[in-house]
Amino acid sequence: MEHLKHRIHHEGRLTNRSKQQPHIKGSKLVPQARLLLIVHGLFAVAQALSGTFVNVYIWKVKNDFALIGWFALATQIMGALTFWLAGKWVKEHNKMMVLRLGVGISALFYVLVLILGKQSADMVLLLGGVQGVAAGFFWLAFNVVYFEVTSPEDRDLFNGWSGLLGSASGMLAPWISGMVITRIGDGGGSGYRWIFTISLVVFVIGVIVSFFLKKKKLPCSYDWFYGFRILKVKGSLWRYAIPALTAQGIREGVFAFIIGVLIFIATNNETKVGSFWLYTSAVALISFWAAGRWIKPRYRKYSMLIGVIMMVLAIVPLFWKVSYGTLLIFGVVAALFFPLYIIPMTSRVFDLIGRDEESANHRVELIVIRELALNAGRIIGTITFIIVVSWRESALAMNWLMLGIGSSPIIAWLFMRRLLTDSLISIDKRR
Repeated sequence: MEHLKHRIHHEGRLTNRSKQQPHIKGSKLVPQARLLLIVHGLFAVAQALSGTFVNVYIWKVKNDFALIGWFALATQIMGALTFWLAGKWVKEHNKMMVLRLGVGISALFYVLVLILGKQSADMVLLLGGVQGVAAGFFWLAFNVVYFEVTSPEDRDLFNGWSGLLGSASGMLAPWISGMVITRIGDGGGSGYRWIFTISLVVFVIGVIVSFFLKKKKLPCSYDWFYGFRILKVKGSLWRYAIPALTAQGIREGVFAFIIGVLIFIATNNETKVGSFWLYTSAVALISFWAAGRWIKPRYRKYSMLIGVIMMVLAIVPLFWKVSYGTLLIFGVVAALFFPLYIIPMTSRVFDLIGRDEESANHRVELIVIRELALNAGRIIGTITFIIVVSWRESALAMNWLMLGIGSSPIIAWLFMRRLLTDSLISIDKRR
């Protein structure tokens, strides 16, 4: 504990990360970072093709909001557990194998959906658990590799490109899926099978590409409770980061599954669901590109505040009427300002992980505690959702629920503003 207190006391010092990460030249990413972006892009395409419609698929069978919530909750709980347990394997053995397992189990999830068909709605806990394990494996390994192939100088750039690729995937893949599901016969059943199968193929390609990523040996063994112990240290900046990440997760956990379902309910048309993501992701693509280029560390605090305010205001039109038009207004405004919120948030927390050599050596443990905080928020949000919709499913109740959960980024900003002001690594001074 004493060595942690000593390090926390010196958190404001400028540190040299040159031995932990490769440098960039100008505004270019290193080759391994670009390769990681390709893997992430393939994963995003496969998820966008099918993931957008899994909840719609379950809704069409059961018409039960709570059931969709239980599916999400199972995913989140198993994802958190997988993060914590897989940390030892990632640090002491082969993180690339964990990355591939994440992609492979994601493919297995869609195999199970294809086999179960409409019975999937009766197996949401099993399917959610499988999806949670897949997400835990993939995102733990991805975040560790992301930390290793980026530095404070290019982290905003990488996050901008990552968001841009995710937006491009979210723009085209759901739109294509919606068209296929709607136009192929069998009431959309055959269309769903086609889309789930295509996702399998993309996941396999992602596994193949991942073999070109290089392994990096970590110098010490996995410390199961390192992330928890650091929270006990008085003055630790993680005491601000963890509540902020939990608040971030509250919105993510619910909005990730409810928006697509609300659009389908309002339109009863999968093509409209795909079109929604086409339009909003096109806006997000441009916004992520601009934010990745223009957001500098000294602007992060104000960027995040603007993003938070506008994301909350975007929900207000739904109180007038929940229709395709108002949902589209919400989606476009949220997509436009979401990068201003998420890029500073993500970059700053990873800067915190790399503030000194010891912290960088414990990057797996710190990434695990980061993800546990996010999943704690997602679980809180999803449980709140299940309780509310089990009590009342009226449009007004749903609107207030979305406004309450959608306002959680305000809490995130209140905690993050200290970190965004008191930067541990001053990029401007280094330049």
